[in-house]
Amino acid sequence: MVSDYEEDATAKVVPGRRSLRILSVDLVVVDGPGRGQRASVRGGTARIGTAEGADLRLTDPTVSRLHCEIRVRPEAITLRDQGSTNGTHVGGVRLRDADVPVGTLVRAGNTVVRIEASDQPSFVDLSPRGSFGELVGASVEMRRVYAILERVAPTDTTVLVEGETGTGKDVVARSLHAASKRAAGPFVPIDCGAIPENLIESELFGHVRGAFSGAVSDRRGVFEEADGGTLFLDEIGEMPLSLQSKLLRAIETRTIRRVGASSSRPIDVRLVAATNRDLARCVNEGTFREDLYYRLAVVDVTLPPLRVRPEDVPVLAQHFYDRLAPGAGVLPADFARMLASRSWPGNVRELRNFIERSVSLGFVSPSGAAPVPRGAPGAPPRVDVSSPVPLHLPLKDARQAWTASFEEVYVRAMLRATGGNVTRAAELAGVSRRFLQRLAARLGIKAAEVGVDPAEMDRED
Repeated sequence: MVSDYEEDATAKVVPGRRSLRILSVDLVVVDGPGRGQRASVRGGTARIGTAEGADLRLTDPTVSRLHCEIRVRPEAITLRDQGSTNGTHVGGVRLRDADVPVGTLVRAGNTVVRIEASDQPSFVDLSPRGSFGELVGASVEMRRVYAILERVAPTDTTVLVEGETGTGKDVVARSLHAASKRAAGPFVPIDCGAIPENLIESELFGHVRGAFSGAVSDRRGVFEEADGGTLFLDEIGEMPLSLQSKLLRAIETRTIRRVGASSSRPIDVRLVAATNRDLARCVNEGTFREDLYYRLAVVDVTLPPLRVRPEDVPVLAQHFYDRLAPGAGVLPADFARMLASRSWPGNVRELRNFIERSVSLGFVSPSGAAPVPRGAPGAPPRVDVSSPVPLHLPLKDARQAWTASFEEVYVRAMLRATGGNVTRAAELAGVSRRFLQRLAARLGIKAAEVGVDPAEMDRED
């Protein structure tokens, strides 16, 4: 059976408008306090709750401040609970995240809201571009993101970037800065989750000499360092609650006070914040201030995970290959097909690291040529402790890339060191023979590449 949504909301790119036509829905309170209230969702997201900034603001005391959200996408209407106290229910079933049809009755606390189709269609802007700054991908999802970024880049509007780990939130921040009128100024990133709680205030606002033990001289904080440019607050969801009020004050007054100082000083920065946490859920849990959340989310950009835009995988893979192996040409067809078949739970970062590992270890060769066996003339040099270090990456990304490469490097080296003796290699590695065979198979290690008899690689003792 085809739902009303499926009949009415077929995604269309409207000629000449560079826009996507999607269904518009209204949220109507049909039972409980506030019966008769109505709110519209026009090509985006609407939040239901008692908070002042909620799109459908309720007075029901059994409804959480940010209870749930309705997101209208080209292919579905998604209902998502935001960690509410009493839960979000459909048909007596408590839901966390689900696609629902038009006509669904949603219970939040003692209030029932019906999702109704609107007579007026909604159009979402799409950029004609296939990239924005360092962001790459021509899928509809990314073109929606580009359209937002193109509008806000020339302004000083604060932007909150949300998305799963590895989707490229830091890339959005750098691209926004490069496209802004502040591009000639500094771009200063700070990872709010990587700094000890007792030092983060000093890192943000600076300190004066003698402010605390070890403060032997005056020091600027990142707000002052970014003056005239862009300050990127990465992992903002990790910021201690005790410091959030001070950050809010700095944002609202555009002034900061160094730790230990008696006076404030003005700052001129554009703020971009990012998190992989659900900040609305954090607000309900009491770990993130509601007023700070709305002050940061002046423009809220959500990056799509790679699994919902598989058409971008070949484009991204070629982009990374061109950067890592300049002049190498087009990725081999069989390698590209393998990439397209994977789900990439680590998103763009995982794909980039995989391409880098494949290039560093010689698993992909220029112009579609077959990989050269190790030890053969023209083969890539044997890996040592320094050759695959990705020095062009930030520390945390480089660490992840190195860790991901270790198993493969270790297994290859162990099999070579034992002259292809699988049993001996397993003993030295402290694992069973069968485990080593399965690991080699998962890593795509061919017997001939490491001097192992193919029959030995498959034989079970």
